[in-house]
Amino acid sequence: MSDPTETNGTGAASEAAETAGASGGAGGRRVRVVLVDDHRMFRTGVQAEIGQTAQTGVEVVGEAADVDQAVTVITATRPEVVLLDVHLPGGGGVEVLRRCAPLMGDAEQPVRFLALSVSDAAEDVIGVIRGGARGYVTKTITGSDLVDSIFRVQEGDAVFSPRLAGFVLDAFASTDAPPVDEDLDRLTQREREVLRLIARGYAYKEIAKQLFISVKTVESHVSAVLRKLQLSNRHELTRWATARRLV
Repeated sequence: MSDPTETNGTGAASEAAETAGASGGAGGRRVRVVLVDDHRMFRTGVQAEIGQTAQTGVEVVGEAADVDQAVTVITATRPEVVLLDVHLPGGGGVEVLRRCAPLMGDAEQPVRFLALSVSDAAEDVIGVIRGGARGYVTKTITGSDLVDSIFRVQEGDAVFSPRLAGFVLDAFASTDAPPVDEDLDRLTQREREVLRLIARGYAYKEIAKQLFISVKTVESHVSAVLRKLQLSNRHELTRWATARRLV
């Protein structure tokens, strides 16, 4: 199994891209991208779909499977665009955004983030946009549309899957600061992840496997969530999460 933090920028890829630019392939455009997703097979699929630099203009320069790896690779490679999954071991996509905030704010060489996730939950979308991501698309997107979205984000545009744009418009339509859910803000990022999975009907063992933690740790997080939200059981928790469109 390859190291998920391994960079992929080879001389051959660079030469292919230069040839493509000279001959009009990919419209002469070029963008350096890092893939962040905890599923290796998905990263491999995205790489195969968009990483043919001579055709797409996209050069995948690194990959990562969790928050710590992502921050390390992004800092080392300084890509123009990061494709970021929302649910990651180590704190999720929001934590990657928080730790990479200085790179996003670099006036000369900004690193821009495009969320690419299976989730279409309003809370996930709004969370990463508040964290600084330039867009959010779901994993149902086609390869050609994903390439187009990457270049648009590189150029500073905001990009969303059609259904998700409404969440952002609703959240930021007011000139006032977006409303804060004080109950939700009591929870840590990991507790929120556990909350969503519990509300979606996952068993403790399934949650432990997905988040790479022990069943005992899951139980501790659930207890903390119930205590902080003053709820009695997972059924009340599910109703609470559903009412806030977190499921």
